[in-house]
Amino acid sequence: MRRAAFKMKLNPGQAAEYKKRHDEIWPELKKLLKDNGINDYSIFLDEETNILFAVQKQDGSGSSQDLGTTDIVKKWWAYMASVMETNPDNSPVSVPLIEVFHLD
Repeated sequence: MRRAAFKMKLNPGQAAEYKKRHDEIWPELKKLLKDNGINDYSIFLDEETNILFAVQKQDGSGSSQDLGTTDIVKKWWAYMASVMETNPDNSPVSVPLIEVFHLD
């Protein structure tokens, strides 16, 4: 199992809305992630910078960011585009992070 981490950027003043939308994550999106080997997925917010830090375990060969060809992910990205920095296709601007330390 691999671990992956990446960062994204929340738009100012959108922390509560971002959390609300994730508290109500669509069951079909949750199922898609799990069916593609994405689990133990957490997103943290640095309130000083509006940087979102995400970490997930991956049983498959890709990450959640690789599911952008599916209709449900495209719909989710469009839904989230108003609260975070996005690319022209509504995908989150996402920067992979390099693991420099891990302790089991």
